[in-house]
Amino acid sequence: MRTEPTVATSPEETAGRVWRGLRALVLERHERRKEVCDALGMSFIRVKALRRLAAGPRTMRDLAADLIIDAPYTTVVVDDLERRGLVAREVHPADRRSKIVKVTPEGERAARRADEILSVPPPVILALPAGDLAALDRIVTGLLGTEGP
Repeated sequence: MRTEPTVATSPEETAGRVWRGLRALVLERHERRKEVCDALGMSFIRVKALRRLAAGPRTMRDLAADLIIDAPYTTVVVDDLERRGLVAREVHPADRRSKIVKVTPEGERAARRADEILSVPPPVILALPAGDLAALDRIVTGLLGTEGP
């Protein structure tokens, strides 16, 4: 059952309502993090790190910045992924003091599995009428094009 949105008195109120709704849809009602963590047997920060590394090798410093975590915690995360055989560290070819982290073939498979789980749209999105889905696609694509992923 659909309800009409309440009338907002300002664009800021409307934007706030839209943002709260999107956040609730993705992070509360159709949360996929637990599902992917259970499937891979690891915390979501490890899943996130693995997916970032599957996109391309990174230095430990770059990975920490990508994940918005500090260097010591990045080391803990990478150590665990390495113990699992999902990533490997190599000496940086241009700076021997730095390490490059790359995914292994097993890490690639795990990252693909995570992407498969995280990419499944929730039933409420799949049930949208074609016109609403096309409008939502246009809006989201426009937002991502403006700010990046």
